[in-house]
Amino acid sequence: MDVLLAQEAAAAPSKLAAFLPFFVMLVVFYFLIIRPQQQQQKRRQALLDSLKKGDRVITVGGIHGEITDVKGDVITLRIADKVEIRLQRAGVSIIKGRDAN
Repeated sequence: MDVLLAQEAAAAPSKLAAFLPFFVMLVVFYFLIIRPQQQQQKRRQALLDSLKKGDRVITVGGIHGEITDVKGDVITLRIADKVEIRLQRAGVSIIKGRDAN
């Protein structure tokens, strides 16, 4: 009977120890992948929310220009004299003079 109790007592910590590597992997995964991605999304959203008339920007497609109008999610971008394009706010990659990261 004592041998059986000793075996059960020894088995209990091993069950807990079996889940420890999974828990450690989840914690590492969170701090190396999930958290930085969330922070990057917050910075990008702040960048897009700060767009205003007169900002010089670069689009995701690489077009350089100056914002001439902002209406909701659509911005108008002057890319040359008398040449303006409309694009979604999310199409802006970088505001010149600011860091996009």
